Amino acid sequence: MTTPSTATTPPAATTPPSAAAPAAPPAPAGPGAARAPQQDRSRATRRRLLEAAVECLAELGWNGSTVSVVAERAGVSRGAAQHHFPTREDLFTAAVEHVTAERLAAVRAHADELPAPGPRRTEAVVDMIVRLYTGPLFRAALHLWVAAATEEPLRERIVALENHVGRESHRAAVDFLGADESSPGVRETVQATMDMARGLGLANLLTDDSARRTGVVRQWARMLDAALGAAG
Repeated sequence: MTTPSTATTPPAATTPPSAAAPAAPPAPAGPGAARAPQQDRSRATRRRLLEAAVECLAELGWNGSTVSVVAERAGVSRGAAQHHFPTREDLFTAAVEHVTAERLAAVRAHADELPAPGPRRTEAVVDMIVRLYTGPLFRAALHLWVAAATEEPLRERIVALENHVGRESHRAAVDFLGADESSPGVRETVQATMDMARGLGLANLLTDDSARRTGVVRQWARMLDAALGAAG
């Protein structure tokens, strides 16, 4: 009697690591992914130009603030500056509007930090408005206004810009003061506050007028608070 032989199954073949299939290459990025960094760089360049334009206007005035000077301060070429802003008027009106909008947005962002309604809040709001008109932004805008008085192409732009900025500033003041402009005289009283702040800004151009300005702000705030209280 013979014993049947037992067949042995050979082990399954394994693929050596070196023979493994190569990983598929990553899918190419779509055109949107390529455009995003370029758009970010473009926005950053535009922002640098706008901020540099306001700085130059405040320091050098209209005559000294050429596109080349602004481009150099912003760290970009003149060609890049003109790509974003084809004319000098385009650059400087956009700059003042941009920085004004940023300042107003920053003020609104801190509105919750104002005191509760009452005399202290009124004084804080008046002081805040006056500070908008006593910094480099106001100095830059003033140079634009003076240039616009004799340059017709610039005048149309500045009149429109001033109307827009004036409306936004007035609206912010009304909101912060909690004023009811439907009451007689309230709108004019708030506008008088804006005009007073602009006058203090002019007085501060040549010399530091901060000491006198503090007393004026305090007294005007008392008068404003009384006027708003009587109207309410």
